[in-house]
Amino acid sequence: MKFKSVHVNRNIFDLEKSLRFYGEALDFFEVRRINAADGSFIIVFLSDGCSDFLLELTWLKDRDRRYDLGDNEIHMGLKCAEYDEAYKKHKSMGCVCYENPEMGIYFIEDPDGYWIEIIPAR
Repeated sequence: MKFKSVHVNRNIFDLEKSLRFYGEALDFFEVRRINAADGSFIIVFLSDGCSDFLLELTWLKDRDRRYDLGDNEIHMGLKCAEYDEAYKKHKSMGCVCYENPEMGIYFIEDPDGYWIEIIPAR
């Protein structure tokens, strides 16, 4: 059997804030949206425009606070050919949360506290 990765989910607290962040920081854009008939949830799929893999953002109407991510020992990794330019942009946005110069990588944090590893395309 073979399996193909298609998406990863992030439950988020403020949908519009998250959409702005992923658009500004990573140039991700909405490709599909599911609105619950009763208004209880919205699911938005974002694309990087480079691959078939999607980021799924799930917003729940009754959620009254950010999610507790525990130790947050999970992250999503993204390669970027314009690594130095991306780093400057993310620094100016104030979303760089961890840097590892020895490995040549850094991490940014989304509005809900999820980390995203930025890796130079080598």
